[in-house]
Amino acid sequence: MRQVSVPAASPANDPHNTMRASDADRDRVADALREAYAEGRLDVDEHNERLERAYQAKTLGDLTPLLSDLPQRHLTATPAPMGGAPHPQASMPPDYAPGSKISAIFAEQKRGGRWLVPAQTTAAAVFGSITIDLREAVLTQREIVIIANAVFGSIQIKVPPGVVVHDEGTAVFGSRTGSDRGPVGDVPLGPNAPVVIVRGVALFGEVSVKYPKASKLGKFLGL
Repeated sequence: MRQVSVPAASPANDPHNTMRASDADRDRVADALREAYAEGRLDVDEHNERLERAYQAKTLGDLTPLLSDLPQRHLTATPAPMGGAPHPQASMPPDYAPGSKISAIFAEQKRGGRWLVPAQTTAAAVFGSITIDLREAVLTQREIVIIANAVFGSIQIKVPPGVVVHDEGTAVFGSRTGSDRGPVGDVPLGPNAPVVIVRGVALFGEVSVKYPKASKLGKFLGL
């Protein structure tokens, strides 16, 4: 895998930089990095490297350089110095919404490419099919919910490596397959691995999760 360049850490003699970072601080920076990736300012390797460093950060000085080469509005995601007013969180792009809906009634719908996945997505396939492709998507939270209702239809969810999927839905004369496992058995999952929770009902229909094949996974990991 190619080397990723990350801005150097902030000077250690700045008292603000030595303050311990909170979970909220790390989450704000992670949100800003996801937005920058969605805008094309970071490629996938840079985004993943900085996101990992954000969740491992111990101090505010560890977080600040992760946004230092991004536009000023992204920098508003960094915490305020002690005694100062808190910065607002980075604003989300105009196409962001707290929830989204996908419907396919006697039709076929696909959602894929680089898109922001909200905290909850509702998909309804009635005598139709829906494909939800998360392989290039940006998850706005580490845990997202997909409510998949397939009535005489099918819903397929494609996930990238390192994503945990839990199925909490039901099947009535239908099927639900592919959840509650990693993409490939020997791929380690970190403590901050994204989680996709699938709910809803498969009524005379099918809800399935598709993981990368071993050959494509190796290419993704640079093996």
